[in-house]
Order: sequence, then C-alpha cells, then structure tokens
Amino acid sequence: MDDITLADNPSAHRFELRLGDAVAAFADYKLEPGTLTFTHTEVLPAHEGKGLASKLAKFSLGQVRERGLKAVPVCSFFAGYINKHPEYQDLLLQA
Repeated sequence: MDDITLADNPSAHRFELRLGDAVAAFADYKLEPGTLTFTHTEVLPAHEGKGLASKLAKFSLGQVRERGLKAVPVCSFFAGYINKHPEYQDLLLQA
C-alpha cells in the first residue's frame, strides 16, 4: 500500500486520507464556533475494505480534540464510530 497521509483541507471543508498523491477517503465537515459537524464520509470504491475510514475517523476526531471543539456526527459512519469507541464520547456535543 502507498504511503498514507492524513490532513485537514480547510478550503474544501474536509479531512483527507491520501495514498501517495491521490485522495482515497475524505470526511466532509462544517466548522462553526465551538463545533465541527461531520456531514459525509466517503472511501473511494477501489480502497474500500482496507480500514481507511477508521484511520480517517481517528485522525479527524483527534483534530477535534486538539482544537478544543465538540463533534456533531450527522454522518452515520462517524456516529457509529464514536458509539463503538468510548474514548471519543467526551467529544460529543450534548443537547
């Protein structure tokens, strides 16, 4: 597998996972004061089943924590990921 690079692409409002020079997965978000809402996650078909979405989620949620934000997982993948990983429960915005 090519080298994995994880990064925020603020101009596109998304976190990206790249394999080599190509985007293999991304998580779209909406940034508002105090919160980051995950709206959509996608892994390109050629890269499905390789655990890339989980790597992207771990990185993205780490960014939320580092920035002192709360997460709003509108995206079903992020909602499920946070539900399965209790170490991220503290990042959820409580209603």
